[in-house]
Amino acid sequence: MAVGEIQEQIQRHIDRLVGTGAESGVQVAVYKDGVLIVDAVAGTADPATGRPLTSSTPIFSFSTGKNVSATLAHLLVARGFLDYDSPVVDLWPEFGVRGKATATLRHILTHTVGLPAMPRDITQAELPDWSRVCEALAAAGPRWRPGTATGYHSYTFGYLVGELARRATGRSMGELLHEWITVPLGIEGQVYFAVPKESLPGLARLEQQAGQWPAGPDDGDAILAPWEGRPSADFGNDGEILGADIPSVGTATAHGLAAMYNAVLRGELVDSAHLAELSRVAFEGVDQVFGNPARMALGYPLGRMGAPAEENSVAFGWPGGGGSYAYADPARGVAFALTKTRLVPNFDTALSVTALFSYSYGERTCSAG
Repeated sequence: MAVGEIQEQIQRHIDRLVGTGAESGVQVAVYKDGVLIVDAVAGTADPATGRPLTSSTPIFSFSTGKNVSATLAHLLVARGFLDYDSPVVDLWPEFGVRGKATATLRHILTHTVGLPAMPRDITQAELPDWSRVCEALAAAGPRWRPGTATGYHSYTFGYLVGELARRATGRSMGELLHEWITVPLGIEGQVYFAVPKESLPGLARLEQQAGQWPAGPDDGDAILAPWEGRPSADFGNDGEILGADIPSVGTATAHGLAAMYNAVLRGELVDSAHLAELSRVAFEGVDQVFGNPARMALGYPLGRMGAPAEENSVAFGWPGGGGSYAYADPARGVAFALTKTRLVPNFDTALSVTALFSYSYGERTCSAG
């Protein structure tokens, strides 16, 4: 199948999703072996005004932003600011209390540091207060000894990486993103942690799918607070949240995320040795938050979502609550991203698009080889 036909197939697919009302706005971008072969968009950026969604309209995409934080962590190591196995307390002495003295950047990247949930005195309203959040995390006791178990660090992940980055470089995660990724790659205005105030009107507006969302554990049993475990359109449309450095979430275009991952695969951001760390199992176990089996590379879940077992996928990348997804696949030379404006309790759209791409391009490539 020719490259243009792949673009057309994916365009028709997302047009159909929007046309049937399954989605309100979708962006898909795919690089293959360094070439942008899909840049498709459908729907509206703001259902209230009918403003059209374009491929350059940033969308708040929840934990898909972790792809950027994890990539910055590898850049910090590659540039000599941090080491995967250096104790956190070397830069952040206050963090070493209550059994956390042995924690390392490796533990943070594999979600094994033992702080999956924010301390209960930290709510959504406190997230823009960087110092307060980091002080609370430093004083908190871990749920398990660092390095012994894994559990999804929903919002804590970005602050743990970000505070190490701040202490190592003197700059925030938003500043490092700008200096190390968006400016060098020519994707300014396409990937943000803290969105500048003047750029807020140009963002897409999220909407929440009506209907029943899966219930979480009873309050007494839940590790994450409800706001940490369930995406909310109100949260993702809040100007104060959008304008704050909260590097466990992010605002981006599909093209911006795919371009970042393409640069990773092409050796423009990290060398081959560091790329190998991104696609190698670093910790395997049962996720203590959700109970599912987890295979973690350094900074990312390992394996393409929806890939058949026989593929033995070495792809790495984060999905985001509500249905967004981005990943890099070094074995196939693919950098993929999908962002969307309607929050849903599943990944049906991402799975259908990745399956369509794999069938129309990936399987042909495999059979040709």
